[in-house]
Amino acid sequence: MSAEFPTQPIRLWIAVVQAQDAEIAREAVEKLGLHVERLPSVGGFLGRRNATLIIGVPPEKQEQVEQSLHENCRQRVEFIAIPLESAPLPMPTPTPITVGGATVFTLEVDHYEEI
Repeated sequence: MSAEFPTQPIRLWIAVVQAQDAEIAREAVEKLGLHVERLPSVGGFLGRRNATLIIGVPPEKQEQVEQSLHENCRQRVEFIAIPLESAPLPMPTPTPITVGGATVFTLEVDHYEEI
């Protein structure tokens, strides 16, 4: 079965969120009547566990989904140890970094097929 979108195309959202926010974000989007697929993933910068949420979003629900992700995927401050360059011995100093939130990629879907 194939489907065409005669008016505005649906968008496929790929949202990368922290693992601790993934289930809450998934449930919040499902409450809007949308289906969400969750894939485990790992971040490259800190090697933290993430989740990738794949969401089909019709035009009339885009603002609601964006608001839902904003409310349920928080940013956090974490500390990483960075060695001081001028120290005679490698003494790591804690450096604050901001992690979290949601990174969202959107793709327009003009056509799809169910096989």
